[in-house]
Amino acid sequence: MTELGHVVFYVRNLQASVKFYSQAVGLTVSGTVFNGRASLLTGGRTHHELLLIEVGDANGPLSGKRIGLYHVGWKVGESLDALREVRDRIIDLGYSIDGQSDHTVSQSLYLRDPDGNEIELFIDNPDFDWRSDTSWMDVPVKPLVL
Repeated sequence: MTELGHVVFYVRNLQASVKFYSQAVGLTVSGTVFNGRASLLTGGRTHHELLLIEVGDANGPLSGKRIGLYHVGWKVGESLDALREVRDRIIDLGYSIDGQSDHTVSQSLYLRDPDGNEIELFIDNPDFDWRSDTSWMDVPVKPLVL
């Protein structure tokens, strides 16, 4: 199973971008992360379909990061076993995995397509109820051991 899970954009002005995606697109802010420098937005299907990360202007504290697409996240199953199968398939096909992360609410593999676009392949943590528990937003990302 593969399902588009979320898109992540680097933005110059978080407040302006949140306003646009809330008002024009109709998404709702589900939380903030990275000490208020990022907002999670949802249409209600999952914890976030969109993550906006503010990088500021070219002279700002995060200068050097691009503006626009950061990565696209695809949900690839419902369990760590499913994620392991995806990992093994990627390796068998000769593709490199750039990273593995445990986000508490989900677990992820990161790789790049032939043009260098970052792709996240993830599963949601079935033991975590993101609808009633937002504590995951304050938990640092941990390395994932599969």
